[in-house]
Amino acid sequence: MWPSPFLNYTHSSFRSSRELWTILLGRSALREPAQIEAELDRHWERLHQGLSYYKPPSSASATKVKENKDVAPPLKEFGLRISKLLGLDEQQSVQILQCYLQEDYRGTRNSLKVVLQDERQSQALLLKIVDYYYEERMCLLRCVLLLLTYFQDERHPYRAEYSNCVNKLEKDLVSNYQSQFENLFKAEAPTWETHGNLMTERQVSRWFLQCLREQSLLLEIIFLYYAYFEMSPADLLIFTKMFKEQGFGLRQTNRHLVDKSMDALVDRIGYLSSLILVEGMDIDFLQKCALEDCTEQHQFYNASDISKEMDQLLVTFGDIPHHGPVLLAWVLLRHTLRPDETSPVIRRIGGTSLQLGVFKYISTMLKGLGSSGNNCTASTAKMCIYGLLSFVITSFEEESLQADGVATNCSHLIDAACEVLSAPSLAELFWEMPNMGLGMILDSAVGMFPHKIGPLLQLLTALLSNKSTVKKVYTFLDKMSFYTQVYKHKPNDIISKDDETLWKRQTPKLLYPLGLGQTNLWMPQGVLGQVVIAGDQGYVVRWDYSYSSWTLFTCEIEMLLHVVSTADVIAHCVRVKPILDLVHKIISTDWTVSDCLLPLTSRIYMLLQRLTSVINPPVDVIASCVNCLIVLAARMPGKVWSSLHHTGFLPFASSPLTNMAQSVSAEGMKAGNYGNLLVQIEQPRGEYAVTIAFLRLITTLVKGQLGSTQNKGLIPCVLLVLKEMLPTYHKWRYNTYGVRERIGCLILELVHAILNLSPEGEDQGSTPTLQSLCIYSLANTEAGQAVVNIMGVGVDTIDMVLAAQPSGGGSEGPGQILIQTVKLAFSVTNNVIRLKPPSDVVSPLEQALTQHGGHGNNLIAVLAKYIYHKHDPALPRLAVQLLKRLATVAPMSVYACLGNDAAAIRDAFLTRLQSKTEDMRIKVMILEFLTVAVETQPGLIELFLNLEAKDSSEGSKEFLLGEWSCLQVVLDLIDSKQQGKYWCPPLLHRAALAFLLALWQDRRDSAISVLRTKERFWENLTTPLFGTLTPPSDTTEPCVLETCAFVMKIIGLEIYYVVSGSLEQSLKDALQKFSTGRRYEYWSQYVKSLVCRVAETEEEGICSFSETQMLISAWRMLLILSTNYVRHSEPTHNFSVAGLIVPMSVPCLRLGSMMATLLLILLKQWKRYFIDTTPDILSPLSLILESVLQADQQLDRTKAKIFSALISVLQIQGLNGERHTSLISQLPQLLLSVCETVKDEALALIDSTRHMSQMGDVLEDDESMETDTPRSLQKDQRDGVCVLALHLAKELCRADEDGEHWVLVMRKVPVLPSVLSAVELSLRLKHNLFFTEAALHLLLTLARTPQGAAAVAGAGVIQTICLPLLSVYEVSSNGTSQGFSRKSQDSPCWPGVYRLCMSLMESLLKTLRYNFVNEALDFVGVHQERILQCLNAVRTVQSLACLDEADHTVGFLLQLSSFCKEWQFHLPKLLRDVQVNLCYLCQTCTYLLHSKKMLHHYLQVKNGEALPPGPLPRSHRPPQTPSKEAAGGGEREEAEQKALLAVQCSLLKILSKTLATLQHFTPDCCQILLDQCMDLAEYRTLFVLSFTTPAFDPDVAPSFGTLLATINVALSMLGEMEKKKEPASFRITCVRLFRSLLMFTMENCFYVLISQAVRSLKDPSILPRDKQRLKQELSSELSTLLSSLSRHFRRGSPSSPAILPSSQTKPPTPGSKGSHEGQEPFIQLVQAFARLVQR
Repeated sequence: MWPSPFLNYTHSSFRSSRELWTILLGRSALREPAQIEAELDRHWERLHQGLSYYKPPSSASATKVKENKDVAPPLKEFGLRISKLLGLDEQQSVQILQCYLQEDYRGTRNSLKVVLQDERQSQALLLKIVDYYYEERMCLLRCVLLLLTYFQDERHPYRAEYSNCVNKLEKDLVSNYQSQFENLFKAEAPTWETHGNLMTERQVSRWFLQCLREQSLLLEIIFLYYAYFEMSPADLLIFTKMFKEQGFGLRQTNRHLVDKSMDALVDRIGYLSSLILVEGMDIDFLQKCALEDCTEQHQFYNASDISKEMDQLLVTFGDIPHHGPVLLAWVLLRHTLRPDETSPVIRRIGGTSLQLGVFKYISTMLKGLGSSGNNCTASTAKMCIYGLLSFVITSFEEESLQADGVATNCSHLIDAACEVLSAPSLAELFWEMPNMGLGMILDSAVGMFPHKIGPLLQLLTALLSNKSTVKKVYTFLDKMSFYTQVYKHKPNDIISKDDETLWKRQTPKLLYPLGLGQTNLWMPQGVLGQVVIAGDQGYVVRWDYSYSSWTLFTCEIEMLLHVVSTADVIAHCVRVKPILDLVHKIISTDWTVSDCLLPLTSRIYMLLQRLTSVINPPVDVIASCVNCLIVLAARMPGKVWSSLHHTGFLPFASSPLTNMAQSVSAEGMKAGNYGNLLVQIEQPRGEYAVTIAFLRLITTLVKGQLGSTQNKGLIPCVLLVLKEMLPTYHKWRYNTYGVRERIGCLILELVHAILNLSPEGEDQGSTPTLQSLCIYSLANTEAGQAVVNIMGVGVDTIDMVLAAQPSGGGSEGPGQILIQTVKLAFSVTNNVIRLKPPSDVVSPLEQALTQHGGHGNNLIAVLAKYIYHKHDPALPRLAVQLLKRLATVAPMSVYACLGNDAAAIRDAFLTRLQSKTEDMRIKVMILEFLTVAVETQPGLIELFLNLEAKDSSEGSKEFLLGEWSCLQVVLDLIDSKQQGKYWCPPLLHRAALAFLLALWQDRRDSAISVLRTKERFWENLTTPLFGTLTPPSDTTEPCVLETCAFVMKIIGLEIYYVVSGSLEQSLKDALQKFSTGRRYEYWSQYVKSLVCRVAETEEEGICSFSETQMLISAWRMLLILSTNYVRHSEPTHNFSVAGLIVPMSVPCLRLGSMMATLLLILLKQWKRYFIDTTPDILSPLSLILESVLQADQQLDRTKAKIFSALISVLQIQGLNGERHTSLISQLPQLLLSVCETVKDEALALIDSTRHMSQMGDVLEDDESMETDTPRSLQKDQRDGVCVLALHLAKELCRADEDGEHWVLVMRKVPVLPSVLSAVELSLRLKHNLFFTEAALHLLLTLARTPQGAAAVAGAGVIQTICLPLLSVYEVSSNGTSQGFSRKSQDSPCWPGVYRLCMSLMESLLKTLRYNFVNEALDFVGVHQERILQCLNAVRTVQSLACLDEADHTVGFLLQLSSFCKEWQFHLPKLLRDVQVNLCYLCQTCTYLLHSKKMLHHYLQVKNGEALPPGPLPRSHRPPQTPSKEAAGGGEREEAEQKALLAVQCSLLKILSKTLATLQHFTPDCCQILLDQCMDLAEYRTLFVLSFTTPAFDPDVAPSFGTLLATINVALSMLGEMEKKKEPASFRITCVRLFRSLLMFTMENCFYVLISQAVRSLKDPSILPRDKQRLKQELSSELSTLLSSLSRHFRRGSPSSPAILPSSQTKPPTPGSKGSHEGQEPFIQLVQAFARLVQR
């Protein structure tokens, strides 16, 4: 039963008057006219009742309260106490209490219980509720006042709604409000006997102040009502009697309670009373009747009884100034309607009004009304008085209106007229009939011009309201026909008539004693002058002389400049000030006239210079000068600055500014004339006109975006403000209330303008800029502390200042200025923190902002409490924005700073967040603050999440939403049913989703666990993704894009965090719906059109680029994650990707780069789906590539991604095997683009590599420690553009099998020469590893086709590679082990480059055959040492890398062995060495394959890297269960087994190729068997005559035993493979390869064996005994082998992979199973040989 923000009284049943007022003002979320109308319909009855809506207490009401079960008992009791204290109905008291708790209570629910039980605290609460109740009453009246103000204003958005309501209210409104007014001024003051002992003197005084305020507001409403509706004579009589009784506010029943602070209110009541009576007489209509001669239409024409009664009443008036206008209006009314009846009574009344100083009173009244409160009331009052004045002046002679001396009353009349004419529409009204009414005052002012210059200019200044009136005033002054002068004595050069009424000038005369050549007025001879006044006092003469006043004004200013240092200066200043004021008003109203006023405006600078340097400067004239310059500076800041710079008025620097320290210390800076004036004149006097103007001028200059040099010139001015004014202005003396706030506001406006300067206006040099100086000063000096003090004013002080204002509706009262100042302080602080350069030291400003004070009085707490401010929604919003900034950057806990108030402040935040009428921008800001807090303020966010832990049965913690959790509000905001309603606009929805995303990104598991299980959470969350957005070509609301992006990111993170099986069912359903609803296609298409739109509108500047980028990034993330975790149907993917590819223009580079990344990832993940669609992807991709390559900018990342995508597409197509058809159209262009890139990149790489190497030399000379630095700077990267372009070129060449396109492109673009040059340089310097590898891969691909190989060879590949390759491995000259790395063979390394070169040579030789033999022999010759080392190294290093090199080397030798004769001719020694080494290699491989255990041991001891690292020693291992240990051991064993198999496979490859090579070094079998004349000396004996098993010893020569052992090993391995059940992974990949290799090895081995055996048998140098032994051994060995073989084949082994003699490098896939042994050709050969041996 306790109140809670979520039991929203105000919204369910009752709306407080303050909330209603806020809504009607348009400051709430309800802004549609229909919503305003609904509110007025619901509440018009309350407005109609006015204050009588609040009823007195009654027993019936008390009973109802007691019976109400919906209110907690403590609240009922408290409600009754409120009722007693306020004298208010019990039910309404409870309602007021509930509204107060909802809107203004600053505690938590728990604290409320304590407060109600504690007497002292409950009394304090009661007094706060009294204030709240008073405010409610005022707001009710303000609502009515607002309706009456705007119900006829066509410009107001709610005019129609207001008008309908006023029509409803019209009937009894005035009588209701009149009786309420009477009740108020007759009300007896409450006492403690009647209202309880809380009604102390202070409370009584507070009550009376409220009473006066309400009277004032009621009268204001009545006055505005009668401005639109007619008052009957009877009502006028009633009002007159009532006001007389009340003494126009001065005879209050409780006047003993009036104190000085209430005087303004009492005056206001008097003014309004007087105005109501004048308005009631309807003088406007009276004047109209008089002009049209139909006075009988006026309502008073026939009311003679009332007129007489009024006469009797008004005769008694005259003792109060307020009576003046009433008496004057009544005289006018009686005089006009019944001129014949103008009795002595009427004359007497008129005389009384003049004696009361009615005109002076009128100007005082209008100033008083205008200075505070509703400006509409003031302008309506001016309209009313305008009618009165103009008719009075028309009806009566001016002289008859002057009671006490001509001059004074005339000036009061002009003052009154000026006040009246300041209402905007009245000046235009005046110019429509300039000869009527007030026009007569203008005529009389013209009659005294220029003797009295002030009155005319004062009037004309008031008559300037818009551009048309400016033209009229300018022309009026330009064509003057009278020149009035005053003479003490008659001059000599005058002829006059006898009666002295007419004078004539005998000689021409200069009117101003100025020097030659200066502007002057020249009165010619013979001019006549009318003597207006003549006598002993002197003569006033009006000369009939035409001139332009503008020339006269120039002369006046010149005169002032002449007499500036004489005693006449004061008199001249009085004449010049009105001129300056007029100029100021003209140029600020219509700038186009400024050129005509140049003679005046250009003299202002000199005037300023002269006037400010005199001993007692005329402050008001100086202020007027500066005001004119402000307007000029707004249009031409540069010119004003350069002219002003030389006057000495502004502060300046006497020496040039060099650094920040000197600038901030103000060293060498002078305060200028203004600085002296401030200290010597303004501060002692307490008047600050010049200071206000100075601050405005500097702000205008700053906003004028001057260049950096001028801005530097402003530094001394700004420093003066920051050092001398901002820290101390609040301590100065002030004569007028409100000036201090105004100066503070202006200073902060200046600082704000500087901080908002765009960086273009500030050049970044060593000298401080205006902005950097400002930031430094605020962060590190007293100025910053002053800003902190302003922010620390606090919400209570602001509320007090607002409460003290006469009327709360004003826009320019001290309260509003204070609010504006505090808002500026927030904004300034926010900007300083944002722009401050990062530093390790905490600045004093940051310290002051974040220091912890006790009892919640630190600044953070003060900022947070601005949430309680209700008057201006921007104030709490900016406070929260600053809190957001501090929470982000400052190392402090906001939660800790809030102290005990934390929970209460949270409640206030949440109350505002969930209120349906609250201004949307505050809600958004609160959510943004919480979003930041998720990451940076753990304590605070826990407070706001308010999750309650509940232990579940399994022992794990579950969480529930607390009653004060912000999540409840956020869930309401994302509810799909709420979307589109006024309280949840798109921006707010976006902010709520941003908050949820922050929770997911920060992994707030407790909150996420609560959210994901909430009913309909996922459904509501994903709703935006199922909507249809407006096409990007229309203006999409950017926040809608962000909303969708946030949803995508949340879903993506959820999929990423949660195991795919455990996703919430509702999320799975949503994702399923997303897939089946073809939303993937929709979003792909939308993203595509969005990117296209960005590309098109780039030139115009994109307004929502960041939102677009965010959406694309989120879509990318969702696609990637959902492909990983959620499997969708195939067509979906195809559509998605087709939609993702967008031909990009240069402008959308960042978007393009993001899209390219996405495409790349999808290509990798969805290979199998793309096989059919690659052609569709290829064509746009090549377009994209072209546009990117043509772009001027450096797009390396994007290029790289597109190259990768193309490579992937080509590889997928390769899998499909449909290269030709789809690629044919794209190939030529693609090849051309890629080759261009390759060429350019290669040339760039050459330059950068040379540059690096030079730098490297320098560094090596200078400092040996630094030798590696240039290497790290190289441009070569694995995913660099150059490397990827080479790989892409390789794929394209592979696709272009016949090479026709490739050849054409090669002719156009010199790719190969540039690539080969770069490779050569890279090899020499051992630089650019990735590039070199990629280039060699490309060359290798080319070398596989005859044309390509020819091109590569022709481009000089051997010169490029042969010698430079030495530097790759020359480090290891002194031994084999250093030369062979034990690195994994996959990682790029220089040995890998060597292996690639070897492969390239092999490929070129294989393709080009004899055309490349010489180059190949050169290569072998140069690298013979490495080749021989490599063949030997297999015995010592069995790493895969080493074996791989041996494999490549033997492969190359195999190709070269076909050209034995050439080799023998060129390099006989090397040939012999190679043959010997190959035999030894054969022996090594056989031994290692034969002895598995030995090989295993070698691998473990020597090549630790080849195997996965073993488990930790037992002592270090964490305790495990035995089963786990066993499992771990098993895994390790399998890994070792795999490594062993890989090495065996490599050895087998090497062995097979070695034997195939030896085949070329031994005689051809058929030839040696059949050809008796064969020259055996041509072939050397390779194997010695011995049959021992091969040993692992280099001293034991390879023998026939080695070859037989090889065959045995191969056979036994074949047998093992049959028996053994290999691991599944091994079976799939290696079985076929192994079998083929083994068969190939056996074939070649038999071949070499037979050839070598026959060679030995035929060799005459071998002894017959040895030959016999050979035969015997071979016979027995071969028979054993043959029987094993035949057994093996009977079981069905694969046939031989090669037909003998074989010269294939790699065995092809074996054929179908088993032909029988009789059909195996090589078996037949062996059998034949065995028979031969046995003979």
